[in-house]
Amino acid sequence: MTIPVVTIGLVSDTHGWLDPFCLEAFDGADLIVHAGDIGRPHVLDQLREVAPLLVVKGNIDGDPLHHLPLVDVAEVAGKRVASLHIAGTPWRPKPRAVKAIRDTRADLFVVGHSHMWAVGQVEGALWVNPGAAGRQGFHKQRTAARVHLDVAGEWSLERLELGPRGRPKARVG
Repeated sequence: MTIPVVTIGLVSDTHGWLDPFCLEAFDGADLIVHAGDIGRPHVLDQLREVAPLLVVKGNIDGDPLHHLPLVDVAEVAGKRVASLHIAGTPWRPKPRAVKAIRDTRADLFVVGHSHMWAVGQVEGALWVNPGAAGRQGFHKQRTAARVHLDVAGEWSLERLELGPRGRPKARVG
C-alpha cells in the first residue's frame, strides 16, 4: 500500500446542510474543496474548522455568498487544484471549464452542479465531480470524495457514500 502524502476532501452541492460525516472524513486533510452550491455560510465555517478550504460560488449562492469566486486555485505539494461549479462532464466539458483548466494549469479539477458522480481526464487534469452531498436535488444518493496524492505524484480517489438524499446515513460505532 502506498502512503499518501496529501489528502484532499471534495464536496459539492450541500445546499445549506453539511453531513457531519464529511467533517469526520475530511479531518486531517491538507485541503477541502467545496465546488459550489454551498447554500449557507455556516457550511463553510464548519469545513474551515477541519482544514484549509478552496471554495467557488455555485448558481444558488447569492447573498451572503455572492463574493465567492467562480474559479479558484490552490497549490498543495506542488500540485495545482482548481474548481469551477458549472463545467459539464469530462466527456463533454464546457469551453469555460477547458479554459479554466488551461488558465490555472490544474492537475486536479473539481466541479459540481450536476449532482452526479463523474471522474475523467481533461487537458491532463484529473476531473472529479464528487456528486451532491446535500439533501436537496434529484440525486438518489449523497456522495463526497477524498483524493490522495502519493510520493510518486499519483492520484487515488475514494468515493464517500453518505446515504439516501433525504436523510443522513445511519452509522454504527
